[in-house]
Amino acid sequence: MKITKHLLLLLVVFFISQSNAQELKEGPFSQLIIRGVTLINGNGAPPRGPVDIVIEKNIIKNIVVVGYPGMPIKATKRPVLKPGGKELNAEGMYVLPGFVDMHGHIGGVAQGADADYVFKLWMAHGVTTVREPSGRGVDWTMKLKKASDKNEIIAPRIFAYTGFGQGSTSPISTPEMARKWVQENAKKGADGIKFFGAAPEIMTAALDENKKLGLRSACHHSQTDVARWNVLNSAKAGLTSMEHWYGLPEALFEDKTVQHYPLDYNYQNEQHRFEEAGKLWKQAAKPYSDHWNKVMNELIELDFTLDPTFNIYEASRDLQRARRAEWHETYTLPSLWRFYQPSKISHGSYWHDWGTEQEVVWRENYRLWMTFINEYKNRGGRVTVGSDSGFIFQLYGFAYIRELELFREAGFHPLEIIRAATLNGAEALGVSDKIGSVEVGKLADFVVVEENPLRNFKVLYGTGAIRLTDDNKVIRAGGVSYTIKDGVIYDAKALLADVKRMVDEAKEKEKFTILQPGIKE
Repeated sequence: MKITKHLLLLLVVFFISQSNAQELKEGPFSQLIIRGVTLINGNGAPPRGPVDIVIEKNIIKNIVVVGYPGMPIKATKRPVLKPGGKELNAEGMYVLPGFVDMHGHIGGVAQGADADYVFKLWMAHGVTTVREPSGRGVDWTMKLKKASDKNEIIAPRIFAYTGFGQGSTSPISTPEMARKWVQENAKKGADGIKFFGAAPEIMTAALDENKKLGLRSACHHSQTDVARWNVLNSAKAGLTSMEHWYGLPEALFEDKTVQHYPLDYNYQNEQHRFEEAGKLWKQAAKPYSDHWNKVMNELIELDFTLDPTFNIYEASRDLQRARRAEWHETYTLPSLWRFYQPSKISHGSYWHDWGTEQEVVWRENYRLWMTFINEYKNRGGRVTVGSDSGFIFQLYGFAYIRELELFREAGFHPLEIIRAATLNGAEALGVSDKIGSVEVGKLADFVVVEENPLRNFKVLYGTGAIRLTDDNKVIRAGGVSYTIKDGVIYDAKALLADVKRMVDEAKEKEKFTILQPGIKE
């Protein structure tokens, strides 16, 4: 696929907008020592510290315990800084492996969100690796991926999963066409494929070819194809991960093969689509029943990854909470805010007539869904963290932290959540030898924060957590202090300030003020 003039213009604008990058980052360094932190690792280990972490040319060389909590650190215990090296004094702070967002769309034309805006929001929240499950095309994504790999731009590490069939001159209608497209996708450098579903023979051929080439895959099992091909079919055919939860309740059906659609249902009607989706888990086998257990155990045996993206549907159970999130006022672009509004033509803007009844049904949907995900983890299944931001009032970066909170609601221990957000994502991407935990020999990707996120994940939000001091003052605590990717230090708060600048300029240009749906100035 050739780069269109429109995409070329977007890329030029993007690289120009990154011109202030040097003001927001330091490094890389011949040696970097992060001093005096408490380490919360991605391998499930409890916190320990203080430690000094030694990095040389983007590789972790040593992790040294330098003392005991609350006691002075003796200089003789500490690793020596070499000439030309850099010390990051982080005493009293916490360090985690860089976060992996397993479902991160790099903005969108309809949303008016360009890559620079999206990347800075992600990096400001500690996201150092993103799997893009389809976007503006493999050529577009590969250019950004290569620039990120060279640290030419402020961006997470990118794994490109091309939407199946994207760029094809005609619809893929035969197994032979499917195999050829998969081969071409691999030649372009893509890391995998994002499926939405297709005829069984086409899915079988595409997944088989993709597996032969050693690439990975994800699937949002669309309702248009799921009656013939659910999650269990995909996993058996070689799919490596599923997105959201579509296709999983269908694999759990006991007394039907098709979702119980109202007879006036129309898939193109977004309210129909999401309202009825909220009733799906209730139609599945009951938790811990024989069929429920059978499907779960089979998926685990296949080493299948679940990437639930809880946050992206949260407005379905509490629309007011999602649309009134405090960060929208400061960090949401006017174009993105307009995209979120009720509309019959924007995907995910399904608020035609959303009310109490729909929200109550969706809360029960969440309870059953979360029960499956938590038990999958308990039995040794791999669960990862993805956000799918840019839709349904979910903002890049902020939505990722909200996803961590929802994992807590699902029953995960905070340390299990960190593992899902780091090492599990790295394993699902096939790069756990390089990222996902803080270990000697791995790359230098870290999140550094002043507050203990295990006690309260809200301290990871760019807006911080609300706290009352002993002298009765209201403060904001937390926010990521530093995001380190490939040994390069990024000032997370400065990144957020730059995003605020972008939003302020867009608002000033348009004379725009955020208003809630249906309210006029």
